[in-house]
Amino acid sequence: MKILATRRYPGPAFDELAPEIVPLADLREPRGDVEGLIVANEPVPLDLLPALRIVANFGVGYDSVDVAELASRGVVVTNTPGVLDDATADLAFALILAARRRLVDADRRVRTGRWGGFWAEGELSGDVTGSTLGIVGLGRIGSAVARRARGFELRVLDTGRSRVETELGEYRDLDALLGESDIVSIHAPLTPETHGLIDARRLALLRDGACLVNTARGEIVDEQALVAELVSGRLSAGLDVFAHEPHVPPELLELPNVVLTPHIGSATRQAREAMTRLVVDNLRAVERGEPPLTPVPPEFG
Repeated sequence: MKILATRRYPGPAFDELAPEIVPLADLREPRGDVEGLIVANEPVPLDLLPALRIVANFGVGYDSVDVAELASRGVVVTNTPGVLDDATADLAFALILAARRRLVDADRRVRTGRWGGFWAEGELSGDVTGSTLGIVGLGRIGSAVARRARGFELRVLDTGRSRVETELGEYRDLDALLGESDIVSIHAPLTPETHGLIDARRLALLRDGACLVNTARGEIVDEQALVAELVSGRLSAGLDVFAHEPHVPPELLELPNVVLTPHIGSATRQAREAMTRLVVDNLRAVERGEPPLTPVPPEFG
């Protein structure tokens, strides 16, 4: 099976395929020989790849891949769930700690010589231990964050598309969760229903001093409304994702109450190599005429 990859992906499994590497922007002529395509949540140029059998997405999120259209043409779409859960949950909790305790601002004060040897009233941060954590989307990653919360004696609330009773947290509808939480961590997928889910009205429900952490998708939050809240100083945030990546709103760059990371939720060597391994295994399964290991059902597109 002829395989095209949009870039080099990490780990030795990638070399087993010996794929042709062509960024999608450089693909201008039809390629009737390509049956497998590896993307990282990128739109698939179907008209240029008429013989596709499988699109193997490197990552869990596939909001830029038109799963329904691909399925209508008989093309299987796969993703890489499970193998990046712990890495992303670790980062989410790191952002919770860093934003809540203002670690980046404290580091900057030391590096720039603004540490006066003691603390000032305006430099005080909020507690993590004993606080209430609201998790928006209690899937694999959200559940992993909830398990980590136990070690910090956090009260956990959760919400999602449907009410699920679990020992990990107490269910609330979204508005109630936002109003009760000291910390909110977003782990929902980006869909038409979740686009702009946390809008200005819902941000206003957060109590003064609350912290918002987003390691899911930037478009789930109304970015300009969030910027306004952060500039006002009413909220703090830890953000790994943004609405128009790699653009970051310039107003955030010098704020002391925001921690910013460049979409690195799954960016550990172990997680990324495991993702590549799963991409390769899905491609090999389809090549052998077998069902893929982790297909994306067309109805989730």
